[in-house]
Amino acid sequence: MPEPPQAVIGGIDCRTDFHVAVALDPLGRVLGAESFPATSEGCRWTHGWLSSFGPIAAVGVESAGSYGAALARSLTQQGCRVIEVNQPHPHTRARRGKDDAIDAEAAARKVLSGEATAAAKDTSGIVEAIRQLSIARNSAVKARTAALCQLGDLLVTAPAALREQLDTRRTLEGKAAVCARLRPHTGRLADPAQAAKAALRSLAQRINQLGAEAADLEGHLDKLVAVAAPATLSRLGCGTHHTATLLVAAGENIDRLGSEASFAHLCAAAPVPASSGRTSRHRLNFSGNRDANRALYMIAIVRLRYCERTRTYLNRRVAEGKTKKEAIRCLKRFIARELYRTLRADLATLTTRT
Repeated sequence: MPEPPQAVIGGIDCRTDFHVAVALDPLGRVLGAESFPATSEGCRWTHGWLSSFGPIAAVGVESAGSYGAALARSLTQQGCRVIEVNQPHPHTRARRGKDDAIDAEAAARKVLSGEATAAAKDTSGIVEAIRQLSIARNSAVKARTAALCQLGDLLVTAPAALREQLDTRRTLEGKAAVCARLRPHTGRLADPAQAAKAALRSLAQRINQLGAEAADLEGHLDKLVAVAAPATLSRLGCGTHHTATLLVAAGENIDRLGSEASFAHLCAAAPVPASSGRTSRHRLNFSGNRDANRALYMIAIVRLRYCERTRTYLNRRVAEGKTKKEAIRCLKRFIARELYRTLRADLATLTTRT
């Protein structure tokens, strides 16, 4: 009797221009290795090559959220189970060396051994759109802040007459509004006074343009986040940007996390065991998604300001012997548990709202 086709475990190391794939059988034997271009056609070729060895059980993709995002989307659309794999540990690289085929094989072996089990993020829906708009908006806000600081620095050394003209406004935004209306003499830019006017007007116009760009992107984000997570958005302290940050951290397929403890660990809000011998303790999680951790912290601060129930919780924790900082960490863990449930409920009914 002919043997039934064996399941195939794939491992892919992704690069800017090409991807290297390795196929393993269930016993860990290498069936083949091949390189494919990082194009839509190359993604189809990758799937076809892996399936030529038999039915695909799972594919481990390194850099599934960056260089391998398009490949992960293509494999998911073709029915493959895509697992997100971290880069090999430096000790492994020191022992085995480093090249794309070795990394692809290491990714496949992590899936085969069960070390890597987390599904790759779904980047084909509204959460991915929110991520892209958030990056553009945050970049505009950061650039505007830098331009405001530069304008303030220039004003320190500007001619006294120009400073006196701008002293009628107290804030940097107000001074920028006045600077945008300056009229330097372009034929006399060798004069520091005229050069200062030209530089200040340029910075002020940049500030206005970046502010309008950030406001426009924020309007789009308000609409998308209201569609994706209305229940989460209604929670105290969960504005558009904090909700967007948590959505992006979790991914549209939030079920890949498995539990609220996994979400808290992803947001660096869960303590990590650090016991040894007779010592039993936990330490802070210094890794995880730092943006999500900051969002949880800001939500906690807002609730401490406006929610009596939250203040009562904090006071009880302090009375138990914890410092205020430790009590806020406990509060972040509580908020992570609450928002995981609301995010999961929102994303479960997302298809009925879009």
